[in-house]
Amino acid sequence: MKKIGLLGCGAIGTQIALAIDAGKIPAKLTHIYDFERTKAESLASKLVTRPEIVENPHLLSSNPVDIVVEAASQDAVRNHALSVLQNHRDLLIMSVGALLDESVFEILLEACKEFKKTIYLPSGAIAGLDAIKSVRDELESVTLVTTKNPKSLRGARFFDDKKIDADSIVERTTLFDGPAKDAVALFPANINVAALLSIAGLGSERTKVRIVADPNTDKNTHQIEAKGRFGKITISVENVPDPANPKTSRLATLSAVECLRQACSDDIRLGT
Repeated sequence: MKKIGLLGCGAIGTQIALAIDAGKIPAKLTHIYDFERTKAESLASKLVTRPEIVENPHLLSSNPVDIVVEAASQDAVRNHALSVLQNHRDLLIMSVGALLDESVFEILLEACKEFKKTIYLPSGAIAGLDAIKSVRDELESVTLVTTKNPKSLRGARFFDDKKIDADSIVERTTLFDGPAKDAVALFPANINVAALLSIAGLGSERTKVRIVADPNTDKNTHQIEAKGRFGKITISVENVPDPANPKTSRLATLSAVECLRQACSDDIRLGT
């Protein structure tokens, strides 16, 4: 049974921990860390099998774990992902937007090869990544339209840069229309799906993203259109926001649980 270290004890980290504790993932959560220790303590108190709370993120991978799960932030990926791989641990990343920084991506890719370790990227709040990967060499365009309630977008850097209050949006409004790389920088906690699409397909400059704020919706909707020599792929996913964190979708948490389950299992693998 594999041992798991958890970096980040917020909404997603908590759900992953509860899934492990309930036996949905054939693994044992042995060590956890959060920049706010109270979150780690709160999570530990909810678990039947109580993990050790470590004092800093480096101690997660220096302990005898097999996989470190990042469920914290893009900064956590930038600051700690490399040391996880150097300590010969596999890594599951939720804050995929950090990988659109080419220097970060290349460093981690080389580290995977050098230390013979694996980085897992769950499919998050979208569907169809298997298909996008399969037709990568024949893609000509990929467009993502994401629609969320403005409340789900609160705190994004976009609002500070534009000096706009998310709560002042009273009608359907397009906030952003441009490359995925810029979308992820302006909405770091809201649009990791754009990073996943970029990595699977045409890259962050050629993957186009439109972000729409709609005060009349209670869903997080992602519409993907990919065209190329292979034909056309059209995908629409309407997500229920996670009750504990409306910035993310319930599907994102469920995909992380399934990705980790597969990483910890020796069974039939479904999908490309």
